[in-house]
Amino acid sequence: MSAVLLAVFNDFETAERARTELVRDGFPTDRVEPTAYCEPGRAGLEPADSLHDKFAQYFRTLFTAQEEQRYADLLAERVERGVATITVHPRGAIETSRATEIFESVGSVEVAKHDLENQTLERAAGRQESPWIRHFWLEPGKSDCIYCRLFETGSD
Repeated sequence: MSAVLLAVFNDFETAERARTELVRDGFPTDRVEPTAYCEPGRAGLEPADSLHDKFAQYFRTLFTAQEEQRYADLLAERVERGVATITVHPRGAIETSRATEIFESVGSVEVAKHDLENQTLERAAGRQESPWIRHFWLEPGKSDCIYCRLFETGSD
């Protein structure tokens, strides 16, 4: 997922309220990521010696364009000085709009956006109108399904 919305908050408590509101609103917990000095989140898993370097590497994975790399370093410095961030990976315009509204209502001081114009909806189901299982379903009088073709004996 390359689409990113990142909100900056003056303190961890406000960021925590934003995370709670996002989850209450229906955002899956794996697409809402807090980052703070007291709770590094996924940034704490980065392979680096210092916490600053972990934050910088994490933010560089979110903001991948060359011109955004300086912003990633600035975010790492700000987090070390006490701000907190919440990152959301939206899937579509509705989620982007909703997350932005929640960030504003809770009190974010800044919202950064990355690659929102290229986001695609993830699908939990197939793209076809009919269910894929019908290809495996034996229908009376029809031999055009995959299952029938796999086990066709040629004696019809």
